[in-house]
Amino acid sequence: MSRKNWTDDKIISRLIDNKTQKTRWDNISALRKRPSQELFLKCVELTKSNNPKIRKIGIDILAQFGLPPRPFLQDTLKIYFELLNTETDPDVLMSLLYSIGHNNENLDNRQIDEICSFISNDNSWVKQGLVSALLGIDNLTAIESLIKLSSDKLSHIRNWATFGLGSQIERNKKEIREALWERVNDKHQETKLEAIVGLAKRKDNRINEIIRREIIVGEHGTLLFEAIIETKNKEFLPLLKLNLTTIKGDKNINPEWKKDLKNCIDELTKLTNEKTTTA
Repeated sequence: MSRKNWTDDKIISRLIDNKTQKTRWDNISALRKRPSQELFLKCVELTKSNNPKIRKIGIDILAQFGLPPRPFLQDTLKIYFELLNTETDPDVLMSLLYSIGHNNENLDNRQIDEICSFISNDNSWVKQGLVSALLGIDNLTAIESLIKLSSDKLSHIRNWATFGLGSQIERNKKEIREALWERVNDKHQETKLEAIVGLAKRKDNRINEIIRREIIVGEHGTLLFEAIIETKNKEFLPLLKLNLTTIKGDKNINPEWKKDLKNCIDELTKLTNEKTTTA
């Protein structure tokens, strides 16, 4: 029988009894598509369990329970913030923070401060959840927390925090630019490129030399193309075209990357021509 024909109780039972993660998210997803009052109350009960695995099931289902605007959103957030005051299990805390991140568009200052209080928690799972909870929040306390996380020793934490500062908010504070500048030589490639994109979006002219360096080295991902287009700097066109000529006929080059390079050249050419015409 197909999962969509299973009862809520059967899927919840499967989630509780599962010994592996193989079907966990399939079952979570199935229940998220059934936003009834009855299932909501069952999930609330799950979040009160003494078993952290069961608490996490309830939290994860409610994170995206129904299509936006979610029918039980305010009640769910109230439950989440109550749990934040008592929860100690790092894995459950990560789920809580991730879940808040899925629903963080209208948090008030008190709620944001409460989330940011976890900046002092050194557990990597908690920090991972914290970054997710803060993405897209244009609030000074949230920004200060992301700045601190952008220099974390763990590359995936730095990466997401840098992405949050560079691309998920538009605020152009000196402190944000300085934090991004600290990452333009990061040993983690994606973190470095997220910082470059963030500075390009903020029209920080210092980034032009870094972009030129990355084009010449040639070991960059498509994020660099995004940064180049943001600069609208025609001086990059000869280097990009040289790259395209150099890889012509090279079957070891990913065709999608080559396509993105061509698109970058076309878009930058268009933008710089428009700029010249306007001027």
